[in-house]
Amino acid sequence: MQRAAAPQRPPVTIVTAKAERMPMPVRLDAIGTVQTLSAVTVRSRVESQIMEVGFKDGDYVKKGDLLFRLDSRQLETQLRQAEANVVRDKASLVSAEADLRRAEELAKRDFATDQRLETARAAAATLRASIRGGEAAVDGLKVQLSYYTIISPVSGRIGVAALKEGNIAKVGDTSGALATINQIDPIYASFALPQRYLPEIRAAMNANTATVLATQQGVAKGVEGKIAVVDNTVDATTGTIQLRAIFDNAAEMLWPGALCQVRVTLRVEPEALTVPREAVQNGQNGPFVFVVEDNIAKARTVVLDRTVDGRVVLASGLKGGEAIVVDGALLLTDGARTIERNRGGQQVPSNQTSQRGSAG
Repeated sequence: MQRAAAPQRPPVTIVTAKAERMPMPVRLDAIGTVQTLSAVTVRSRVESQIMEVGFKDGDYVKKGDLLFRLDSRQLETQLRQAEANVVRDKASLVSAEADLRRAEELAKRDFATDQRLETARAAAATLRASIRGGEAAVDGLKVQLSYYTIISPVSGRIGVAALKEGNIAKVGDTSGALATINQIDPIYASFALPQRYLPEIRAAMNANTATVLATQQGVAKGVEGKIAVVDNTVDATTGTIQLRAIFDNAAEMLWPGALCQVRVTLRVEPEALTVPREAVQNGQNGPFVFVVEDNIAKARTVVLDRTVDGRVVLASGLKGGEAIVVDGALLLTDGARTIERNRGGQQVPSNQTSQRGSAG
């Protein structure tokens, strides 16, 4: 008695898409830390009482803005005295030079002794030296007086004033600064990437194609910048290299000390072969996709490159235009018959499915 043939399995309902060639960026992602361009600690060079604080805590200050004004009344008195001494000596010099001229005239006619002439010369020279010394003293006092007006050396965001009006600012007080200014525009983000990408990073920098997008945690919008520094040493412990990117930060989207998501785009691959992420399955022999031709699904091993915005870039395994399964793959086996439906659930005519499979 002849055995009956095994019943043929019914076709599996699937949805397909095409493997497409399209421009795809080459990206690297990392977690970074936002760092200031510079942080300036404001300290006093003199010990004096604070008479005025020229900013509010947290203000944005510009280079040259008043930060603190100290009590300089005693030094101003000394400066006025020194300036008066110079004026007095200059007036005395006018008289001494007149005496010297008269002594020289009398000496020519033998009406004045040599001693009188030398005395007149010495008096004039002494006053000239006194004037030079007085002017130097005035300049020194003016320099000291400038220490009593503390201005911002850079533009940036200032923190909380450690001392307010009426407190005494002390010289060399290492326990705390008067304030700290963080220069945040432009601003840095520091991050690490695996050392294997170093050749690509350097090539992209040389070609001026590398861009960086930094998005601070909790902030919806990122800031675009560029790589500023690649460290000169690979960390042997982690196998990574440290990089620093610089960003225009006028809108203050990045804040010093915050964590940020860093995305480095090295270049754009113009004809990358891509498939939807849901088309890729994992098997014992590695990743594969189901390719459909004449309503028959065939498992095809593929080599993955990277995933970008929901699409997988393939290094090899497919050709552009081939139909691949994006829904229903879990029910398929190699060589299974298929019926295609579209995303709306309607069945696609078999001749249309065949055309998809043979395209490209």
